[in-house]
Amino acid sequence: MSADLLRELAPQVLAAVTRRYGHFDEAEDATQEALLAATTQWPAEGVPDNPRGWLIRVASRRLIDHLRSEQSRLRRETALATQTTPADWLAPAADIGDTPSDDTLTLLLLCCHPALTAASQIALTLRAVGGLTTAEIAHALLVPEATLAQRISRAKQRIKDAGARFEPPTPDDYDGRLRAVLHVLYLIFNEGHTASSGAALQRTDLATEAIRLARTLHQARTDDAEAAGLLALLLLTDARRAARTGPAGELVPLAEQDRSRWDRRMIHQGVMLLTAALAHRRPGPYQIQAAIAAAHNQAARAEDTDWPHILNLYEMLQRLDDNPVVTLNRAVATAMVYGPKAGLALLETLDSDSRMTGNHRLAAVRAHLLHQAGDHQAAAAHYRAAAQQTASIPEREYLLRQARLASR
Repeated sequence: MSADLLRELAPQVLAAVTRRYGHFDEAEDATQEALLAATTQWPAEGVPDNPRGWLIRVASRRLIDHLRSEQSRLRRETALATQTTPADWLAPAADIGDTPSDDTLTLLLLCCHPALTAASQIALTLRAVGGLTTAEIAHALLVPEATLAQRISRAKQRIKDAGARFEPPTPDDYDGRLRAVLHVLYLIFNEGHTASSGAALQRTDLATEAIRLARTLHQARTDDAEAAGLLALLLLTDARRAARTGPAGELVPLAEQDRSRWDRRMIHQGVMLLTAALAHRRPGPYQIQAAIAAAHNQAARAEDTDWPHILNLYEMLQRLDDNPVVTLNRAVATAMVYGPKAGLALLETLDSDSRMTGNHRLAAVRAHLLHQAGDHQAAAAHYRAAAQQTASIPEREYLLRQARLASR
């Protein structure tokens, strides 16, 4: 049985069950129960011919049993009974989920309901649509795992209290929730591009799903420059996927990648999207990040990279979206233009930022700049510290290799 299959089907099943029965919070719980049943039954019995239908059927039964078993839900059952015939409660999976329409975007917008805070919208969508674990989401959002779990639980309760329904989005829905949706897709892609934990550097399923959803969103809102900018950014970044790992799955840094392996068709698509987005003259964070990615992709060799241009773009990005990750990347660009000591000085501003506590990338960048500055022993120490802080095996192995090189 493939875990990738369950991850792919999870949001589809949740969307189908929510669309049919309306109870998002209970549907999410029932979907998780169905996925758990699949992990125990399919290895022994084999994957069914229609795995999606099987999951929808099991989740539907769990949801119906749950609604019927709780006395506190008696009124809600009665209200539902006035809207549907008894047979509808036991509708076969083909009647509730096997439609050609893609409900994933509708689910995405439901998770970004205006009753939720922006942080809760992002967390819930990553859980329900992206299929990320609580630990993965906590890492992506730079918050403790326990805090994230509470945030998701409260978000589901607020959606229920608001009486939200699973319906196709209206133009007002798009306008009110677009910024949160863009950020969610950005985070899903980032987890796919560089997995926060595990044996693989990349999770292609997540990156591909984020691109698919970003493309769907862009097609729905072709006039939104940031929606186009996000899609351009994802395409320009994903274009380097094949060159980011070596034969054994080891991490290959950008400067050492075989650029002939980059997907030129995808780069062309990204550049065209970015050009059209910038023509709106409403630059936003995603358009600027896409411009940075394009600057890297258009350099034939690492030494041909236009670092002064990239530094200017990061300074512009910092003014629009001042966060520690931008500062971290700006420090690298600063070092490339003005030398490693200038980059190290900028990193010092992050030492007191609680959002970067325990973040291995801060230690890794500091190690890289120390190595460039000639302080090899300090570089090795920070490489080892970064290796201890990451849960990604390829990143850990790369950092330990760099520590050994710095110690020579």
